[in-house]
Amino acid sequence: MNTSLAASSENLVEIENLVKYFPVRAGLFHRVVNWVKAVDGVSFSVKKGETLGLVGESGCGKTTVGRTILRLIEPTRGQVRFEGRNIFQLRGRDLKQIRRDMQIIFQDPYASLDPRLPVGEAVMEGLNIHGIGTRRERVEIMLDILKKVGLEEYHARRYPHEFSGGQRQRIGIARALALRPKFIICDEPVSALDVSIQSQVLNLLKDLQKEFGLTYLFIAHNLSVVEHISDRVAVMYLGKVVEITDRDELYRSPLHPYTQALLSAIPVADPHFKRKRIVIKGDVPSPLNPPAGCRFHPRCPLAQAICTQEEPILRQVKTNHLVSCWMVS
Repeated sequence: MNTSLAASSENLVEIENLVKYFPVRAGLFHRVVNWVKAVDGVSFSVKKGETLGLVGESGCGKTTVGRTILRLIEPTRGQVRFEGRNIFQLRGRDLKQIRRDMQIIFQDPYASLDPRLPVGEAVMEGLNIHGIGTRRERVEIMLDILKKVGLEEYHARRYPHEFSGGQRQRIGIARALALRPKFIICDEPVSALDVSIQSQVLNLLKDLQKEFGLTYLFIAHNLSVVEHISDRVAVMYLGKVVEITDRDELYRSPLHPYTQALLSAIPVADPHFKRKRIVIKGDVPSPLNPPAGCRFHPRCPLAQAICTQEEPILRQVKTNHLVSCWMVS
């Protein structure tokens, strides 16, 4: 294994060769006729206290990675180690216990809240499931968390339809924080919000990270948002991680052609600044039948014969900079 991906005491979460295929069924007996290769051999680690941004086009497998890490979706194969323990080997009480330390903030603040529950009950749901404290103590925890995310005590009695999108996402953050987790997966938590509200929620997440010592996996497709909040960034394409490095290094000196094209599309506030736009031709191949060799080669302007035949490995080419590309040395 690459030394940069090897087990380390600094790492809170370590993902190794994570694979998730979804079956495609057809015919009278619904037999499996093919597999959607949503995630196909993903490896990376998340250090304690950091925010790792996971970016890529829609459909590249980002959300599937996040949900598989938490076992909201069962993996096809691979390992996810949390504080050294392989999550995929845990069952029953051990799995329930470790889920207290791993939570998720969902993308859609409208669909992720039960419309029949007052938000106070929604925030306390995890506390109830894990049997934490007495009813009064759980109420006190819930009210304290609501205040920390910018809501008031009286909001606990209201229902989700009485809140704006930004307020609902704050409720989702409160629900994730209620169990005092160590690791939170933020699954595009601001993509459904107005730009003015996005900055408020991002700043709230950063403040909470400092206060509670949280570790984030921040999934997004908005590269400007990722630049604002992340310490390191991993770039995905068609079920594979193609580049991982520090945020400043990635935005200053991207090495993979796909990353270069993504960054060239970021709007610049200065109307006099002209950035060289790299246009990727063609459509993203189907995960039902991904290309042989490098999965980006049908759209890559640098592709050579080796790219169509052999799959590149994710390797370290500079200090703390891993790239999966034959054309980068």
